[in-house]
Amino acid sequence: HLLLFLLFVGPFNCFASYSRATELFYSLNEGLPAGVLIGRPGPRPRLEKRPAAPQPPLSFTLASHGLGGQYVQLDNRSGELHTSAVEIDREALCMESSGATVFGGEAAVSSSSASSESCLLLLDVLVLPQEYFRLVKVKIAIRDVNDNAPRFPVPHIRLSVPENAPVNTRLAIEHPAFDPDVGTNGVQTYRLRENYGVFTLDVEENENGERTPYLIVMGALDRETQGEYVTVIIAEDGGTPPLVGSATLTIGISDINDNCPQFSDSQLNITLYGNSSLGTHVATVHAVDMDLGSNAQITYSYSQKVPQLSRDLFHLDESTGAITLSSKVDGDTPRLHRLIILGNGPGCIPAVITVLVTIIKVMMRPPEIVPRFIANEAEGVVYLKELEPINTPIAFFTIKDPDEKYKVSCYLDGDGPFRLSPYKPYNNEYLLETIKPLDYETQQLYEISVVAWNSEGFHVNKIIKVQVLDDNDNSPVFSQQLIELSIEENNIPNAFLTKLHATDADSGERGQVSYFLGPDAPSYFSLDKTTGVLTVSTQLDREEKEKYRYTVKAVDSGFPPRESIATVTITVLDKNDNSPRFINKDFSFFVPENFPGFGEIGVISVTDADAGQNGWVALSVLNGSDIFVIDTGKGVLRAKVSLDREQQSSYILWIEAVDGGDPALSSTAKITILLLDINDNPPLVLFPQSNMSYLLVLPSTLPGSPITEVYAVDKDTGMNAVIAYSIIGRRGPRPESFRIDPKTGNITLEESLMQNDYGLYRLLVKVSDHGYPEPLHSTVMVNLFVNDTVSNESYIESLLRKEPDISIEEKQPQISIEPTHKKMESASCMPTLVALSIISLSSIALVTGMGIYICLRKGKKHHRADENLEVQIPLNGRIHLHMLEKKPMEISNI
Repeated sequence: HLLLFLLFVGPFNCFASYSRATELFYSLNEGLPAGVLIGRPGPRPRLEKRPAAPQPPLSFTLASHGLGGQYVQLDNRSGELHTSAVEIDREALCMESSGATVFGGEAAVSSSSASSESCLLLLDVLVLPQEYFRLVKVKIAIRDVNDNAPRFPVPHIRLSVPENAPVNTRLAIEHPAFDPDVGTNGVQTYRLRENYGVFTLDVEENENGERTPYLIVMGALDRETQGEYVTVIIAEDGGTPPLVGSATLTIGISDINDNCPQFSDSQLNITLYGNSSLGTHVATVHAVDMDLGSNAQITYSYSQKVPQLSRDLFHLDESTGAITLSSKVDGDTPRLHRLIILGNGPGCIPAVITVLVTIIKVMMRPPEIVPRFIANEAEGVVYLKELEPINTPIAFFTIKDPDEKYKVSCYLDGDGPFRLSPYKPYNNEYLLETIKPLDYETQQLYEISVVAWNSEGFHVNKIIKVQVLDDNDNSPVFSQQLIELSIEENNIPNAFLTKLHATDADSGERGQVSYFLGPDAPSYFSLDKTTGVLTVSTQLDREEKEKYRYTVKAVDSGFPPRESIATVTITVLDKNDNSPRFINKDFSFFVPENFPGFGEIGVISVTDADAGQNGWVALSVLNGSDIFVIDTGKGVLRAKVSLDREQQSSYILWIEAVDGGDPALSSTAKITILLLDINDNPPLVLFPQSNMSYLLVLPSTLPGSPITEVYAVDKDTGMNAVIAYSIIGRRGPRPESFRIDPKTGNITLEESLMQNDYGLYRLLVKVSDHGYPEPLHSTVMVNLFVNDTVSNESYIESLLRKEPDISIEEKQPQISIEPTHKKMESASCMPTLVALSIISLSSIALVTGMGIYICLRKGKKHHRADENLEVQIPLNGRIHLHMLEKKPMEISNI
C-alpha cells in the first residue's frame, strides 16, 4: 500500500492546517485496485488542557452514501480514506458534461474547476462526537490514464475527390476518431497505411481541442487510369505505450469531362447493290469516350458537307450510329456517296469519320426461290425428330427466273446430313431431304442455304434452319459400371457411402435421371432417388459379413423410360472390435510328475474374429513365467523344468491373449495343471529311527500283546502310497515268537516266552508300497531284548554292532486292504488234531492224517500267495543291511 501511495496517490494541497482543515484536495489515478490509501481527512480536535479528563475516541463517517460513496471506503476509527472494490473509471464518471463533472454525495453538478479536463469526486466527512464535531470537505481529482484506444465511429469511410483536383487540395475526413481519454492520452496523430504516392494526411485542432484529419492531394489524379484508392487510416494517441485504432478509407475519384469522343478508323468503304431493298443495313459507326455517365454520352450527325441527296438516301441513327438504306435506288442515283459523320460529345470538338458508299447498279432481276415445306416449319425453322428415318423429305424448292431468258442453277450450301436434288420429272423443282440419321446429342441446330444463280453470275440464297428435336434414345450411363467402396465396420447410422452419378445425353425430362436399388440390395442400404447419395442405415459388422454386392439402377424420365444397371461392391474394413476369445475360460491339464522339461503340457486354443493385424494374437503367461512358457504361434504350453508332485501337486496359471490392434484388446483364461503321481518315492520309515535302537521285552508279556510298531510314510499318493509291512529276516532264541501286522506295522507277541527264550531278537522288516509298474520298498531292523531288566547296556550295544547273520525269507508283504487270516487258519489246525487224537487215536488216525494233509496244503498255498505279494530279495547267509535299503537311514534308540 505504501508503494501504491507513493506512485499513484498523494495529497495535492491542503487549504488549512491539519488540525483546522475544513477542505482537502487529493488527486488519484483512475482504475486503481481496492484498498489504496487516498489520505487521512480526519482533523485532530483541540482538547483543553485538563489532565484528569480522558480524551474520547473520535469516529468518522461520510455525510451521505450516494454516487461518490461507492468509490471510497472510510475507516470509522482512524479516518483513513481508501479506494473501494468499485473501480473508478474517469470516462464513465466525467464525460457526461464537457469533461468537467463533479460527483457529490447525492448528485452530479457542474464544477468551476480551473481545468476543463478535471474530474472531481466530492465527499463530506463528519467527525464525531458532538463536542469535537467537524465537517471536512474532500475533493478528489481523478487523473486520466491511457486505458482507451482511439476508435472511429464507422468502420468504413468513403471520400470523393475530383480527378482534376489540384495538388495540395485539402479534404476534411468527416468521421474523425474518438478517444475517451484526455490530454496527451487522446488522439494525437493520423497516418495512412498506403498513400499510393499521391495522398497524405494533416491534422487541424480547433479551439475546443478537437483534432480533425484532412486528406491532402499530393499528385495528379486520373480517373481513367485509376478510379478508386483503398487504404487504411490509423489514429494514434499520445499514451505510453501509444494505442491505435483504424478504419478502411476508400477514396473515389469522381469523373470530369476531360475526354472527347474518338473513332477508331477515319474512313469506311462500303459496297451496296443497286437492287437492295429498303431498310438494308449499310454500315455502323462507333466512337468511344473514356468519361463516365453524361460526360461520355455521344450523338451522331451528318456534317453540313453531306449533300441532301445522300442524306435522303441513307438514314443515320443519331444514338447508335447505324446507317440504313431509306430510299429506292434507281438509274439516276449517283454511284458514289461520301458520308461525313460527326461524333458529338458535351463540350468537345466532334470526332469525324468518312463513310464511302459505292452503289453497284443491277439491270437484271435476280432469280427467285420459292420454298414449300413438308416437315413442320415455323418462322423459317424446320423441326425434325432425331429418330426420323433416312431420306425424310424436308421441303420442295421452286427456282424461277423473272426475266425468263437466263439459265438458273441451284445448289445447297452448308454442312449437315442433307441433300438437295432435282425432282424428276419436273423442271426447276428441287427436293431437300435427309441422308443420314439425325442425332440431337451430336448437334441440335443446322443452318443451311439454298443458293440459286443464273448464267450472268447473279445469285440469291434462302437460309433454312433445321432444329433437331430430342427423343428418348439414350439410356442413362453410369460413370463406373463397377463401383467399389469400402467402409469401416461399426460405422455411424446413416453413414455416407458414395454419390452415384449417371448421365443421360437426352434433354429435358428425358435426361432427368432417378436412382434405385436393385432387388438384391439389403434393406438397410438406402439410395436417394434424386441425388444418388448411397447410405447405410445401420452399423455394419465385418465379422458378420465382409462383402456386399448388389445392383443399382439409373432410370430416365422418358416415355418409355430407359435404364442402365451398375454393380456396387462394398468391402467392410476391419476394426479391432473383438477381443481374443479362448475356446474355454478354464483349461485343465493332467500331467505326470517328472514330465521332461519343455515337454508339451497342452494346447491353448484362442481365436480372434478380427482380420489382419487386428486378428493376430500373442499369448503370454501372467504368473509362473519362471516355470512355464507358452508358444505364441501354436499355443503350446510347456514347463521349463521337470515338475515334482511332491513339491507342488497343482499349478493355476493365468494366460493373457493380446491382439495386434491399436489399441490392443486382450482376454485371459485360467489354466489348471494337475500333476499325476508316479511311484518315485520309496516308503520312509519314521519309527524306529535307527537300526541300532532296541526295546526291552519282559518275559511275563502275555501272548497277543503289542510290543512295538514300525511306522512309515510314502510321499506318493493313491496306491503308490499304500504301505505293507512284513518280516523278511529273523534272528534270536525263538524268532517265530513275534509277528507284524502287514497293514498297520504293529509287532505283537505270538507265544509265551520261556526262560530259554531270553536274549536279543533281531527282526528285519520290509516296508513296501503298492506302486506301479514296480513297487518300491525300504527295510529297517527292529531289535527286541527279552529279559527282566537291562543290566548291561554296553553288552547289548556290542551285539547290535555285530553284523547279524539273518536268512532272508522270500515272501511278499501283505498289502491288501483287509488283513488275511490264512496263516492263522493253518496254525489253528494243530489244536484240532491234538483234540482228535485224545478222543480217538486209533479210530481217527486216518482222519488225523487227512486233516494234517489238508492243513499243510493250505499253508503251502498261503506261502505261494505271500511270494506273489512280497518283494523278492535274493539274500543268502549273512545279510548286509546297507544293501537292503535304497537309502541309508539313521535310526535312533526306540
